[in-house]
Amino acid sequence: MTYVVNDKCIKCKFTDCVEVCPVDCFYEGENMLVIHPDECIDCGVCEPECPADAIKPDTDQGVERWLELARQYADVWPNITAKKDALPDAEALRDEPGKFEKYFSPEPGSGD
Repeated sequence: MTYVVNDKCIKCKFTDCVEVCPVDCFYEGENMLVIHPDECIDCGVCEPECPADAIKPDTDQGVERWLELARQYADVWPNITAKKDALPDAEALRDEPGKFEKYFSPEPGSGD
């Protein structure tokens, strides 16, 4: 089992989760994070740290899409292990529906 980051992270990118991860399995895209499914140890400490409620266990229904996204981008986006400021519109866009279709970027973030 692993945890996944869903579209609630897009355009928010709160990074509270990355600094509590004991195995540094978060990877940074331009406007969201992903968890590397082969590195996650299923400890669950990241889930309650996310202010956007964007982290879910892969046993939840409907997360297959996010698991595949993580598999695709965790190998090409840089690793992130330290907290950064959230994106400028994070609070305003936190609960907006359909963020993947509107805002997803495949571009990498800057990492650590």
